[in-house]
Amino acid sequence: MRVISPQLETHFGSGLTTLATCWRLTRQDTTELGFTDHDRALVIDSLEYDSLAGFTPTTVESKSNMSVDNLDLEGQTFPSKITESDLLAGLYDYAEIEIFMVNYEDLSQGKLVVKRGRLGEVTLNAQMFHAEVRGLTQHLSQTIGEVYSPSCRAVLGDSRCKVALASFTVTTTITEVVNNQTFKASALTQAAGWFTGGEVEWTSGNNDGRRMEVKEFASAQVVLALPMGKSIQVGDEFKIIAGCDKTHETCQAKFSNILNFRGEPYVPGVDALLTTAGTLSKGNRND
Repeated sequence: MRVISPQLETHFGSGLTTLATCWRLTRQDTTELGFTDHDRALVIDSLEYDSLAGFTPTTVESKSNMSVDNLDLEGQTFPSKITESDLLAGLYDYAEIEIFMVNYEDLSQGKLVVKRGRLGEVTLNAQMFHAEVRGLTQHLSQTIGEVYSPSCRAVLGDSRCKVALASFTVTTTITEVVNNQTFKASALTQAAGWFTGGEVEWTSGNNDGRRMEVKEFASAQVVLALPMGKSIQVGDEFKIIAGCDKTHETCQAKFSNILNFRGEPYVPGVDALLTTAGTLSKGNRND
């Protein structure tokens, strides 16, 4: 049930309306941005909703059967608002979004919330971006719980893994840049593969505060899973965490943490079960 003030409800029923649609974005770094399709800026709850750089939404489709709502947004990058570099850097990943309608002639009438959710996949084409909005029912479609697996289901360093990450984290600086995905740090003298599957967190430079998974590591060279959204340079500081491939052997040999291993490496797999079933069936026929 949507909540609406009596004054705004009366305005909707008047037949002649002065309505504007607004979008409020809240990024993971708590930065808030406001946009509107009105021809002038609006100030709502102390936030200015810019009319210069906004979104073009598709029709909002909501169903009563708890299926995921459908909504896409398109917009143009704008230097003082949504920039291409910020989109590529992931600053808008999982940003919260609220879409609502107001009477721009009388903002005191309140607002009618049309949609709440988070931004999903964002794609760029020239200076235009396209983003999907995932409604609150998206969480209901996700699998909750765990299944048996030979690999560990914990995240390195979390409350279940309990590995002290400080012992497996190195803070250093870039000494050579190959490209925006590959660089070297001469202080990294660990064996090949030590940081593979780990994570880099930038502590200075253009990507300060951003994180990226490590795809490969060997001979002081780090290859990231994806290029960074902004350029990396010699002298940029970063922290790099050792990688874990989630196997029983790595947990024991690399981290000495086998007591907290969250996997079942000795549970028979499907092939073993099928082989056993086939053997039993053959034995029964011989009888």
